[in-house]
Amino acid sequence: MASMTMPRRRPGRPRRDETRDTREVVLAAATALFAGRGFDAVTLREVAAAAGVDVATVAHHTGTKAELYDACFARVFAAERHALEAAAGRARAALDAGPTAALTALHGLVDVFVDFLEDRPETTALWLRRWLEPQRHAELDQRYAAPLYRLVAELLDAAAATGALVEPTPYVTVRSLVWAVHGHVVALAAGDGSRARQRREFRAFVHRLLDGLYGAPGA
Repeated sequence: MASMTMPRRRPGRPRRDETRDTREVVLAAATALFAGRGFDAVTLREVAAAAGVDVATVAHHTGTKAELYDACFARVFAAERHALEAAAGRARAALDAGPTAALTALHGLVDVFVDFLEDRPETTALWLRRWLEPQRHAELDQRYAAPLYRLVAELLDAAAATGALVEPTPYVTVRSLVWAVHGHVVALAAGDGSRARQRREFRAFVHRLLDGLYGAPGA
């Protein structure tokens, strides 16, 4: 009887047992590696191994390592923008209802951001690795951080214009809140104490911070 041999998989093609979109698999693997070790310490070969494909497949779907790195930020940015735009829209709709409704909506917006980063800690790790070298890959900030900063800063400007709150430095406030949330996510990753308690207490802290800045709801 003639022996049967399986056809060899051609370079650049995904394995037959993949069930998810190949590009998404590659980006998820690359994001985890870049978040854990930074840009220089990761090779395309390691990304391919983590994704269960060959190097040609990685190159086919994402290009060079620099293009892959950019694509990882684009991926987390798209997910974060989707979450925040909906919450910001709800907050903007609440502005005409007065200070109490506006501040309650801001609570909700911050909660969405905290939830997002708690559920995706690799986002924090990816950005922190980038920020270890502030002048390198700085264009990523302009493409994938600044638009979300502006989204919330413009919301605070709009709230100030309606008289719902007073905010003289919206960009500073947004940046400070972002860093506070990233710090919280790092503390969760350290695993020191009850995660449920830390999550609960951090949300209470952020709400108190907003109330201190803009006046507690119902006050």
